[in-house]
Amino acid sequence: MRNPEDVIIAPIITEKSYRLANEENKYTFKVHPDANKIEIKNAVEKLFKVKVVKVNTINVKPKKKRLGKFEGRTAAWKKAIVTLKEGDKIEFFTAS
Repeated sequence: MRNPEDVIIAPIITEKSYRLANEENKYTFKVHPDANKIEIKNAVEKLFKVKVVKVNTINVKPKKKRLGKFEGRTAAWKKAIVTLKEGDKIEFFTAS
């Protein structure tokens, strides 16, 4: 079992993630590529002291990028959308 700080890498803060957090109580995180849903749930509950109802994960595929004659790829990563119990909230996601 991984350390919770190793499972949750960073929050994903976009317009869509703000909308999901405020309207549907769903929070989006960049997570360790090998983490499973149970590890993600336990990490969020421990780090933020909230109750997780559901976890959805997405493997984000790399995209081809080009700068002049040089070609490359963006990194592949894993995204988790975590649904919290009604009434629970993670503060840094909510709009002030």
